[in-house]
Amino acid sequence: MQTRKLGNSELYLTTIGLGTWAMGGGDWKFGWGPQDDMASVKAIHAALDQGINWIDTAAIYGHGHSEEVVGRTIKGIRNEVIIATKCGRVWEGDSREIGKSLRADSIRREVEASLKRLAIEVIDLYQIHWPEPDEEIEEGWDTMAQLVKEGKVRYVGVSNFSLDQLKRAQAIHSITSLQPPYSMLRREIEEEIMAYCGSSQIGIIAYSPMQAGLLTGKFTKERATSLPDSDWRSRHPFFIEPQLSVNLQAIGQLKEIADNKGITLSQLSLAWVLRNKEVTAAIVGARSPGQIEETAKAGELSLTKAEIGAIEEILAWRINNL
Repeated sequence: MQTRKLGNSELYLTTIGLGTWAMGGGDWKFGWGPQDDMASVKAIHAALDQGINWIDTAAIYGHGHSEEVVGRTIKGIRNEVIIATKCGRVWEGDSREIGKSLRADSIRREVEASLKRLAIEVIDLYQIHWPEPDEEIEEGWDTMAQLVKEGKVRYVGVSNFSLDQLKRAQAIHSITSLQPPYSMLRREIEEEIMAYCGSSQIGIIAYSPMQAGLLTGKFTKERATSLPDSDWRSRHPFFIEPQLSVNLQAIGQLKEIADNKGITLSQLSLAWVLRNKEVTAAIVGARSPGQIEETAKAGELSLTKAEIGAIEEILAWRINNL
């Protein structure tokens, strides 16, 4: 699989990376429902077998459980895998409540806990998960810069930052990467952020490129309405009416383009995200080996101008009908 250089770093990421949000399980506020750890382990091994060279996780996924699963799985092959994780979301004990902190002492506690759960000595890419509280961004980012100097992390990035927040952080210490939501259904970063990242050597790592499963083409109204309460998608506007019907109709048209090209809708969705030179890579979540084996192939695909034009027409229709 091809690789791209991540921002100002010396990290070369495969264009597809493995996301482990769902591997945290369903027993927390933003879980994806029940998840078997053995299936998670097999999915990680399958990703590596497909040539994927990096894994994205976060302390908050399953309240540390995702990091623990990743740590156990990469034992003995640490040097073969680039590990990215995140900080800024905190919890206490078994509480389902999630706190927000970018204070120096909180980030330092988080990095030590993540290193322990992952069973590694240094984190390759450490990211602020959310820019909240906003008034703590400067303190948090300065702390991240210190962690680089201390050798606990190699590079630091941010996630979900606005353009203004990116500029505030960049004034303190160079940002290696931004991890924003980006898919055919969420294109906000195209307005200003993408250009800024391109001119500032900030690599873009797109998360939710398949819009939490919607752009796999496997969602129906029946499936959406039967999502368990433990699945955060059951409460998201994209998965409930009135947006659901419009989304599914657009997705049906997109699937025709994928069928004509001889690929899956998941692969089309990823190729569309990766068409941008500013995008270093896309994170693909997987809960089983089969899922990542399919989507990993998208890292080698490209779209024609005609295909991109046809996709744009469908996406414009969707916006006009929401």
